[in-house]
Amino acid sequence: MSGGALVLAHQGGWDEVLLVLTPVTLFAGLLYLANRRANTAVRGRSTEVGSAPPGPDDDDEAAPGAPPG
Repeated sequence: MSGGALVLAHQGGWDEVLLVLTPVTLFAGLLYLANRRANTAVRGRSTEVGSAPPGPDDDDEAAPGAPPG
């Protein structure tokens, strides 16, 4: 049996944790990078036009289903 196979066999469960956490961490990192790039692109596009992106306090229109007032 090779040394690599012995390292991955029956290590008390920590190797299985690594096998699960590695792809989860990879996808979380890729999602973080994609979100950061998208936010940068939106900010860049809004500054080109000269207006800021709408924030949570910018209510030009009432939300659907909200009472008038």
